[in-house]
Amino acid sequence: MNKQRLESAKLPPLKIGDLEIKVPIFQGGMGIGISMSSLASAVASCGGVGVISAAQIGFMEDDFQKHAMEANIRALKRNITDAIKKSADAGGAIGVNIMCAVSHYEDYVKASIEAGVHMIISGAGLPMGLPGICPGTATKLIPIVSSARATGLIIKTWLKRYNRLPDAVVFEGPEAGGHLGFKAEELESSQENFYQTIEEIKAEIQKGIESAKIETLKDSHEEASTAMPALAKDISIPLIVAGGIYTKEDIHKAMAHGADGVQMSTRFVTTEECDAHPNFKQAYIDSTKENIVIVQSPVGMPGRAVNNDFVKKTMAGRIPPKTCNGCITHCKPDTTPYCITLALINAAKGDVDNGLIFCGSNAYREDRIKTVKEIFDELTS
Repeated sequence: MNKQRLESAKLPPLKIGDLEIKVPIFQGGMGIGISMSSLASAVASCGGVGVISAAQIGFMEDDFQKHAMEANIRALKRNITDAIKKSADAGGAIGVNIMCAVSHYEDYVKASIEAGVHMIISGAGLPMGLPGICPGTATKLIPIVSSARATGLIIKTWLKRYNRLPDAVVFEGPEAGGHLGFKAEELESSQENFYQTIEEIKAEIQKGIESAKIETLKDSHEEASTAMPALAKDISIPLIVAGGIYTKEDIHKAMAHGADGVQMSTRFVTTEECDAHPNFKQAYIDSTKENIVIVQSPVGMPGRAVNNDFVKKTMAGRIPPKTCNGCITHCKPDTTPYCITLALINAAKGDVDNGLIFCGSNAYREDRIKTVKEIFDELTS
């Protein structure tokens, strides 16, 4: 498909089970406090999928320091409810991103479903047990992967344990923002193989679908499963591709290699509707290609961020946490290089010199504040 055809082709709607998305664009979940109800509802109102980040979402609640979990659940439910209400009947959907590595993972999943969220997107680890937390739910369950191998493992595990397939799969490539599903030394080669990996994941998804159909035929004379009805009919597991997707041409190129939709985060940070502090947005506008760097996160994986004063301090030595609310399951306060919760909250509140500013590889391309609608018009015109 040549460049002119890529740029002129119309984006098709996306079906995820019984959910139809008018525009196959997901806004990636960004925490802490970057993608909440304002941004998510604006994206959904344009026909896409707006995603709220569950990560320490209650940081603005009065009791957050003393009762972080309660504050987070309260804020999560409120943001989901508000976003759904604001974007009702717009042809989009509201999702929530929940990291597998977060403490009280099951509570966040259950709270999101209780609030009526349309889909749960889960990464920062493989969400192997996600369907077991919410059996029979109508909420779409979507794992985030970084390889075909991880895709196949999730599909096989979900099918064997829960007789359920993912409703869609998100593949985040190495040019994504925030936490990355690759080792630092793998980033360059993984980007070189980005489009090949899309095709490999697509093939793995098809293998999983065929396996599910075979299992259904075996059980066709037994009691039908309520977890995964109508498997013998057409099954679809859309592939959503993320990581460095920035222009309309990027979207169509990814789709030409097998993507059914895309996920974009960086593009939506410098919008009027983004929940981030103006200083956070300005940090993107002021950034250059050279000062976007790979950092080591206390979560245990590399991340991409703006190389500001805070990042330079972390490179110079450890910044011992003064308090800990146990946000990450495997974080060790006595040895962690810094408190990621505090670093992200500082950035979200506008203290960018003392905060971690996660971003995608294209953040330096942002030059002004736009509206979400302007971006959708640009990407779908």
